[in-house]
Amino acid sequence: MPPIVVSTWRFGLAANQPAWKILKQGGSALDAVIQGVEVAERDPAVKSVGYGGYPNAEGEVEVDAAVVDGRSLGYGAVAGLKNIATPTAVARRVMEKTDHVFLVGEGALQFARTQGFQACEMLTEDGRKAWEAWKNGQTDAPADVHDTIGMIALDQRGNLAAACTTSGAAFKLPGRVGDSPLIGSGLYADNDAGAAAATGRGEEIARTCGSYAIVEHMRQGKSPQAACEAVVQHLVARVPKAQPHQMAYIALDKRGNWGAVATRSGFLAAVTSNAENHLCESRYFIDRGGVV
Repeated sequence: MPPIVVSTWRFGLAANQPAWKILKQGGSALDAVIQGVEVAERDPAVKSVGYGGYPNAEGEVEVDAAVVDGRSLGYGAVAGLKNIATPTAVARRVMEKTDHVFLVGEGALQFARTQGFQACEMLTEDGRKAWEAWKNGQTDAPADVHDTIGMIALDQRGNLAAACTTSGAAFKLPGRVGDSPLIGSGLYADNDAGAAAATGRGEEIARTCGSYAIVEHMRQGKSPQAACEAVVQHLVARVPKAQPHQMAYIALDKRGNWGAVATRSGFLAAVTSNAENHLCESRYFIDRGGVV
């Protein structure tokens, strides 16, 4: 099976590189997506993911992450996790080392520590300055700093996996969780059909379980592109107030075909395989008139 990895946004291209190396060497899709998204989690320039992400309204960085293993529908997630730079790796440990699927807050932090993860300060100087400016009324919260990195991969054995990780909306209420760690909303993977991941405004994405719906559309024979388009059109039609916000999906089927679509222009999908390694501006839905 020709391997492929697809992720969200411009920073996804750098994240794809370690993932692609694993896939090219015959490694698993699960290993690939976890190591791939860690690039964004550790990059302070990515303000919507991990270390350096914008903090919540109290000035603390809270991160959410999840993984899904398409071989078994294995799922692990964490939310409201503080002081851990690589929450996706912690989510994998939840999946593999416990009989639970989702840990939150202090419990997630305690578990991470028992698994050997080192605590660190997640708020950078840039993040602190931005938070202070917002708190003092000098600036508004950035409109689109909720750009999760989602990553989906197909390995040489035909196995699929998905990962999704974020620091969430800038200056959010403490404890706020969006779609990213929610199975079926932020991500989904099933070897029998395909994989999908979401990015954008989580409050709206979570309403329609779009990642699961995309995989089910592919199970019924739709291409990844057609499946993404169907779900975005349903989201905008069913939740009209969502249309002004950027929300997007990426998808892979079990044969390695991929698709991407967004509610607004400007969404970039990063695609890496034997045949391509580039950023692709996705098609987008507008004015209920269809996808352009």
